[in-house]
Amino acid sequence: MADIVVIGGGPSGLRCAERLGQAGRSVCVIGAEPGLPYNRMALSQHLAGDYAEADLITHDGDRLARLGIAYRAATTVLGIDRDAKRLALEGGEQLPYRELVLALGSQPFRLPLPGAGLASVLMYRTLCEVRAMLEIAQRGGHAVVIGGGLLGLEAAVGLARRGMRVTVLHALDRLMERQLVPFAAGLLARRLRSQGIAVELSAASIAIAGEAHATGVVLKDGRTIACDLVVMAVGIRPQTLLARSAGLAVEHGILVDDSMQTSDPAIHAIGECAQHDGQCCGLVAPALAQAEIAARHLLGETVAYRATADTTMLKIAGAGVWSAGDIAADAEALVYDDSDGGEYRKFLLQDGRLVGAVLYGETSEAPWYAGLIGADISSLRHILPFGFAFASQQATAA
Repeated sequence: MADIVVIGGGPSGLRCAERLGQAGRSVCVIGAEPGLPYNRMALSQHLAGDYAEADLITHDGDRLARLGIAYRAATTVLGIDRDAKRLALEGGEQLPYRELVLALGSQPFRLPLPGAGLASVLMYRTLCEVRAMLEIAQRGGHAVVIGGGLLGLEAAVGLARRGMRVTVLHALDRLMERQLVPFAAGLLARRLRSQGIAVELSAASIAIAGEAHATGVVLKDGRTIACDLVVMAVGIRPQTLLARSAGLAVEHGILVDDSMQTSDPAIHAIGECAQHDGQCCGLVAPALAQAEIAARHLLGETVAYRATADTTMLKIAGAGVWSAGDIAADAEALVYDDSDGGEYRKFLLQDGRLVGAVLYGETSEAPWYAGLIGADISSLRHILPFGFAFASQQATAA
C-alpha cells in the first residue's frame, strides 16, 4: 500500500508527488487520461506544430521509477471511503491510502446549446481532444472557436497554423477581458485579423447546426457561420464531484486551509480544484506553489500557503501579453501608447500605490513591475511607463 495517493496526473499532482518521492515517501499517482504524464501547458505548441507529441511527456517510466512514484494511467476513481481510507476504482478494485491528495483540476464548460454534443464539437483541455482537432485539421476547412479568452485564442492560432480558416466568436465586446484592458484587447484583435483569423465580438452563439457533425454555428443575430469544426473554450469549473460525494466541505472548490488540508485531516487538495481563502486558482504557478505546501505539510513541516497577486504572462499570435493585480480597478491610470509599434502599457494607481498593470507587446520587464504591485511608486510615477532600465539610468544620473 502506498503511503500517499495523489488523484490527478496534472502539473500540481506530479509536483506534489515528486517532492514526496524525493523525501522517500511511497507515492501512487492516479491519472484519468491514458498514457504518461504530459505538459498540458504546451498543448498549444503541439497544436500549432511546434512540438511533437513525444515532446510533451514530462515523466517517462524511468523518471517515475527514480522518483519512487507508481503511476496508474486511465484510471477512474468512483468514490472515497473516508472511514476505511479506501478508494473505489472503476472495475471494482479497492485501493487503500494513508494520506490522500486531490489534484483533480477542472473541467471545461460546455455551453448547453442545441447541437453541442455533435462529434466535431470539441473542448480544448486534453491531449485526446487535441488529437481529434488535428485529425479534422488535416482535411482543411473552417474552424469556429467559441470563446475569446486565453484557451480559445491559443486554439485559434494553432488551427490557423495547421492550415484551417478560423473564426473566433466572443460573446463580450473585447478579447481576454480578464487579462487585458479594452485598448490592449483591441490591439490583439487587430493582430489576429492581420494573420487571417476572423474575430467576431459581441457574438452570442445560440446553436450548433448539423446532424452527425457540426456544419455551422448559429448566432443570436440570425447569421449562421459554416464550419467543419467547433472548439468550445468558454471557461472551466473546478472538479468537485468526487470530494462532494465523499462529504468534504465544498463551495465553488474544495475548501482548504493554509496547509492545503481539507475538512478531513487525511486529505489535502491542491490546484484548480481547491478553494483557499475564497479563491480558486486558474494558473499553473499558484497550483505548483500549493503542491509544494501540501507536500511539505505531509512531510511534517509547519507551512502556510499565501496567495500572491495574480499575474499572467502569455504570448498570443506572437505578441507578448502580461497583466498583474486588479486591472479593472477604479483608479488613476498612467498609459504608454505606441500602437503603431505594437506596444502598450497601462498602470493603475490608488493613493500612490500600483494596484494593477498591463503590458502588451514588450513584456521583458514584467518581473520588475510585478514586484511593484502594492508598493508606493510616487517617486517613480514620471518614469514608471519606461521600465526598470530607464529608471536605473535616471537613478544613476541623479
